[in-house]
Amino acid sequence: MPPKARFAPASFRRAFFLAGWVALTAASVGFAAAPPQKLPELAQWGKPDAAEAARIVGLVRGSGIAGDHYLEFELQALPRRGAEITYRGRYWGTRAAAGAISRIELTDAAGAVHRYLVANGPQPSVWRMQPPASAAVRLGGDELFAPLLPGLEVSAFDLQLPYLYWPGPRVERIARLRGRPAYEFLFPAPAGTGGGVGAVRAFLDTQYNALLQSEVLGADGAVLRSFSLQSFKTVGGQPLPKVLDYRNERTRDKSRLAVVGAALDLALPAGVFDPATLDRNAGVPGSAVRLDP
Repeated sequence: MPPKARFAPASFRRAFFLAGWVALTAASVGFAAAPPQKLPELAQWGKPDAAEAARIVGLVRGSGIAGDHYLEFELQALPRRGAEITYRGRYWGTRAAAGAISRIELTDAAGAVHRYLVANGPQPSVWRMQPPASAAVRLGGDELFAPLLPGLEVSAFDLQLPYLYWPGPRVERIARLRGRPAYEFLFPAPAGTGGGVGAVRAFLDTQYNALLQSEVLGADGAVLRSFSLQSFKTVGGQPLPKVLDYRNERTRDKSRLAVVGAALDLALPAGVFDPATLDRNAGVPGSAVRLDP
């Protein structure tokens, strides 16, 4: 079932899903850079039980950019060999009762616009409209793991973060990531997930419950792809993810997403998040500002 065309007023914290953006902004208090020396492993006493693990994941689901918002970004394909390509994109975000919803537009090298509508929650969905099609189609199965555009290491699965709603998450250990303690979660993939995925390992900051890094694991436990949050930018007191990296761990090719513009505290029309409108321009808010590097 497609996401509803109208949603409740913006009275919740909005999640930011573009490649994993839903749970990133809560940790903007400034993570210390990793020290040059290797620190010892953290003690494992007090590891969260199943109930506490579920509570932490619930906090991550609800974190994100406050209010309806709009972002502009650049998405670079950075292969180990071959030419680099930079795509330009736009992002509109809001939240329904069931979870975060985002609309993403990417312009390819020929100037054609590819549009996605990504809804998270217990019953997630992804819709795509790309030239020369005139109507949106719902993606499923292995389609969710295909590159958004040729050469990119970002898929609809990466935008959606569906594993935050998978049943049975558990804390494997308390790890150290970028000099800070983080819960190392394992999210077992439900049957029929597709893409050869067996589970997702995710690292959540213990203090701010923010997603710092994730790894998509194959059925044999090998890491297939990874995501990591590299930096933040604060705009009007609101922390935004600034640079995010997506890596294919088999080929070592990488894609880098950099947010270059933003408009916050918006009241976006509900129709922006209707699959039936993906063939139309959503419009750029007049309050959008360019972000400094």
